[in-house]
Amino acid sequence: MSKVQTGLRYSAEHEWIDNSSPAKVGISQVAADALGDVVYVDLPEVGSTVTAGETCGEVESTKSVSDLYSPVTGEVVEINQEAIDNPGILNEDPYGAGWLFTVTVESEGELLSAEEYASKNGGEL
Repeated sequence: MSKVQTGLRYSAEHEWIDNSSPAKVGISQVAADALGDVVYVDLPEVGSTVTAGETCGEVESTKSVSDLYSPVTGEVVEINQEAIDNPGILNEDPYGAGWLFTVTVESEGELLSAEEYASKNGGEL
């Protein structure tokens, strides 16, 4: 069973966001496990605006390509170059070194607590 990190909030599309400022965004272990071996990550550009619930990049694995959705609206401040250079880090450490980008939050989309996300997606806390 995939781990769901407590203390984070989750989108229905399997992205997580923390409570820092600017906020870090990544994909859940549930998503990483479902994707299989991640081989490519396309992230939004620094300075671009992302919109809650809309696509902002993609994650490609040996199984499929999945859109990356922003859990919030705001400006991208930083991207994780390590995730681009070593996409497998999303499988190895999705809640730590495998974060994707940071964003200044202007507004939030619909977000789930860790408990709600785990319950809906079969993860364990």
